[in-house]
Amino acid sequence: MVGAMDAIEALHKRVSTPRLGGEAPDATTRDKIFKAALRAPDHAQLRPWRFIQIEGESRDFLGELFAEAKQAAEPNVSARDLVKARAKPLRAPLIVVVVAAPEVHPKVPEIEQMLSAGAAAQNMIIASYALGVGAMWRTGGMAYDPVVKVGLGLASHERIVGFLYLGEPQGNVRIAPELEPAEYVTTWPNPD
Repeated sequence: MVGAMDAIEALHKRVSTPRLGGEAPDATTRDKIFKAALRAPDHAQLRPWRFIQIEGESRDFLGELFAEAKQAAEPNVSARDLVKARAKPLRAPLIVVVVAAPEVHPKVPEIEQMLSAGAAAQNMIIASYALGVGAMWRTGGMAYDPVVKVGLGLASHERIVGFLYLGEPQGNVRIAPELEPAEYVTTWPNPD
């Protein structure tokens, strides 16, 4: 692990790292990443999220779950596609499943709780980058599949926000493109 970088630098330079390998982040680094998640904006402090760590041979079990889900959704799926489904969890040494766990609340609608879970995931991605850990947020069909939800032990009201793949960056890490805020920011009402 390299030294943590400045927060603004991490926010400005963070990029997704699709090629990951090596070792999973150690316990101290993980603790820092999860503490960042716990600082996500959270109306009424409901903490409408939880996280499932998957590593080692458990990634093979997740691959089997993905293949089972693929087979259930597509009974005529090819053997090649089942092999690809089984291999997906092997793309990184650690996967963190970000689960939104919204609850009924008179002042906090479900959408705010879902956004809070997304913010927790984003905080983990940025913290990972700042700590020198490669990270990739993936969703895809498996994030929405009922077989996967049941297999991971989610309650009926819970949803997968994403699978965060974490590990050591492999190969060249791309540089974030420079974007101009003025292209995305307007003023209301328009002064013209």
